[in-house]
Amino acid sequence: MNIFVINSGSSSIKYQLFRMPSSTPVCSGLVDRIGLENATVTYKTKINGEEKTFNYSLDIPDHETGLNKVNTLLTDPEIGVITNTDDIKAVGHRIVHGGEIFTDITIITQKVKEELKNRTFSLAPLHNPAGYRGIEVAEKIFTHATQIAVFDTAFHQTMPPEAYRFAIPNSYYTDYNIRAYGFHGTSHKYVSGQAAIYLNKNNLKLISIHLGNGCSMTAIKDGKSMDTSMGFGPLSGLIMGTRSGDIDPTVVFHLVNQLGYDIEQVSNLLNKRSGLLGLTGFSDTRDITKALNNGDVNARLAYDLYAYRIKKYIGAYAAILNGLDAVIFTAGVGENNVLVREMVCKDMEYLGLSIDTDKNNAGLSGIREINQSDARVKILVIPTNEELEIANQCFELLK
Repeated sequence: MNIFVINSGSSSIKYQLFRMPSSTPVCSGLVDRIGLENATVTYKTKINGEEKTFNYSLDIPDHETGLNKVNTLLTDPEIGVITNTDDIKAVGHRIVHGGEIFTDITIITQKVKEELKNRTFSLAPLHNPAGYRGIEVAEKIFTHATQIAVFDTAFHQTMPPEAYRFAIPNSYYTDYNIRAYGFHGTSHKYVSGQAAIYLNKNNLKLISIHLGNGCSMTAIKDGKSMDTSMGFGPLSGLIMGTRSGDIDPTVVFHLVNQLGYDIEQVSNLLNKRSGLLGLTGFSDTRDITKALNNGDVNARLAYDLYAYRIKKYIGAYAAILNGLDAVIFTAGVGENNVLVREMVCKDMEYLGLSIDTDKNNAGLSGIREINQSDARVKILVIPTNEELEIANQCFELLK
């Protein structure tokens, strides 16, 4: 079954085509800088067993133009992987926010589209409209495919009220749906499932640590999300590339009342100018590591804060889970940054975490454990694959 997975951003479309149940994509790529100068399309596939990458620079004024270009590549007689669009049986769309109305994978109908617009755009104004555009474009191109939405928030719908409710008047929840929703759910679901396979056990107490430009942690018990660090929006919790993470709300009042900020300036500060960028001038940990190696004191402080916040959440989540079987590092920083993993797991023996320095430094790929052999709690590095998780969910739904 051919399942095409689309992850639409405001100016980009990330895509992969899976021939399920195979977990290896037959092609993948990115449409980038949509509506901007020097727009590009990248297309990767195997030809005669050898992986080939094709890059194109062209005028892409909108998402429809970009996806039409991808379609010409998919069906190209020389490098294509399908005969025509009818070969695509389903298109899986990553939608960031489902609110309380979309709590599971959902086949897209006109009613679903209306509810997406009317009830979720305000919850994720930067992300959901872009996902919606991807749906509308895919419907025009893949006319015979079942369009399916997979929501990042859905995995966290198993959280109990004490985890997702805020201590504000009840009417703000009942009338306006203000609560913690959580994000990165597709990633947390995927890596926790992989951990269960790797450990050959389903009844697990896990902490999944997703560290990329955006960062979040989730406490997972028996495959279900019990708590997560991101809340109503993706700003709270851990320190991120440009986002502050947890901050005393009084700071916002001070910025507005004493320093003359308006609400847009506060949002820009906390979302785009804070986090690692605000502390060091860099949002990428690779740049911060270089600065650290050159003796930059701000880089040292940034790493200390970054790791400290993660350690605090590990302690909190181990408490609510009443134990711990494994912690999982995933996403770009979690999978590749040796120093972050070392700093987070240092001096955590009380919770059963004991990192093996050689294993941590080995630079291996794939699923691996980096704990000492006699450690009570596993420390796993598991590469995330949100597109494969979306394809798997679509396949299970349709078969």
